[in-house]
Amino acid sequence: MSPSPSSYPLRKTIFVGTFIYTPILSPPTISVLENAVVGVDERGVIEFIEEQVEELYDLDKADGDRVDGLTRGVRKFVVKNGWEVKDVEEVVVGGDDGSTWWFPGFVDTHTHASQLPNTGLFGTTTLLDWLETYTFPLESRFSSLSHARRVYSRAVTSTISHGTTTCAYYATIHPESTNLLADICMEKGQRAFVGKVCMDCKDTCPDYYREESAEASLESTKAVVQHIRSKDPKGELVQPIVTPRFAPSCTKASLAALGQLAEDESLPIQTHISENQGEIALVKQMFPECGSYAGVYDSFHLLTPRTVLAHAVHLHEAEVKLIKDRGSAVSHCPLSNTSLGSGICPVRKLLDHGVKVGLGTDVSGGGSCSLLTAAREASGVSRLLGNFEKLKGASARDTERMKLSVAECLYLATKGGAACIGLEKKVGAFEVGMEWDAQLVRLENVPEDGDEDGGGEKADEGIVQCWGNESWEEKVAKWMYCGDDRNTRKVYVKGRLVHDRS
Repeated sequence: MSPSPSSYPLRKTIFVGTFIYTPILSPPTISVLENAVVGVDERGVIEFIEEQVEELYDLDKADGDRVDGLTRGVRKFVVKNGWEVKDVEEVVVGGDDGSTWWFPGFVDTHTHASQLPNTGLFGTTTLLDWLETYTFPLESRFSSLSHARRVYSRAVTSTISHGTTTCAYYATIHPESTNLLADICMEKGQRAFVGKVCMDCKDTCPDYYREESAEASLESTKAVVQHIRSKDPKGELVQPIVTPRFAPSCTKASLAALGQLAEDESLPIQTHISENQGEIALVKQMFPECGSYAGVYDSFHLLTPRTVLAHAVHLHEAEVKLIKDRGSAVSHCPLSNTSLGSGICPVRKLLDHGVKVGLGTDVSGGGSCSLLTAAREASGVSRLLGNFEKLKGASARDTERMKLSVAECLYLATKGGAACIGLEKKVGAFEVGMEWDAQLVRLENVPEDGDEDGGGEKADEGIVQCWGNESWEEKVAKWMYCGDDRNTRKVYVKGRLVHDRS
């Protein structure tokens, strides 16, 4: 058996090619570094970036030592930045064909690893009956570790293959299988936040899938926290995250205990908010003294700068302000919001108020574990929302502002998501001092003589076609709107290769 990606030691590595990322949200910006060299050290940290390097792809065969992979341009900047040529383990060339580039790894701020087998199953249901019909019966099976391993192994492998280098996972109420999910993330080398789902309310949770009490829920959550920290004490790859499913699934005693645990142990928090009108009415009925859905979480100290709230489709103005004031973040999940008919999250409104926003796939409400798919869906629903507002009498300017650009959607998928979970200084962009979480993207170049084989695509390179006249920004747009996992050729997390399709 080969060693897991997270177990082998790192050496200095040089990455070569075109590097594209979205460094800022306002104004929306796509940065392109052509003919560049990136040096990644033994910790998986970017130590230097050099742009417009000459003689980048011509091998230096004049020098007898270490000619394998080093070129004149690379060698020059290795020495310039204080590295010894002999210490460079590998040079990874991203390609100079005009249709290949490096892009930051995706940050999925909300998904349910346990629900992968139900992907695409929701019938005509909406949120609450979907949970009863599809989700709770599925999740109840995770008391079986063999079943959990089968699902979680595929879930982590699948998200990585789609370019997701960091993922915030919901598991189930079962601590042993939640620990297994964390172990699998470490084995496969994915950066992750792993949470045991908490749900102890007898009025809203089925008898066959409910924790015995608030005390039992708290103790099993503590056990998961201890397990993950025993495996990764500094949280360099995998961290525990407090996970009340949503307010209606928990008793007040449980919410209070979880808020206290998060404060005492400096833990991040993830939960759901204002996804569906029926859910909101239920919250109002169960917590009338709290004033609002966001007010419920705030009452139990669950709104913090390290809280990620999924959906946020129907927030009132005061709730948006409260979330902003507490420094909490929103995970926009356009795929599941559409599939379950929940509504459209007004992302522009949240951004205008200064709320941190990332993207989530929300499997299995969402029909894909691809954050690239979520990004294109975020663009699409923002355009629909703009049209809806126009019908309500919004000005042409306000209607246009509702739309999210390609740069904005990809920012939410990378650096925006990183900010939601407190990793914005580590991942999400190509900057000196950040960690090398990256994916190599490749599109098909259509040959000058057309399709010699009579096909229309190279099956292993996906359906996105480059015709030679596109700008880098246009190639990125084609990728976002038409790409899939076939375009993701390599994936690195913290400097380690965790997926290789080439």
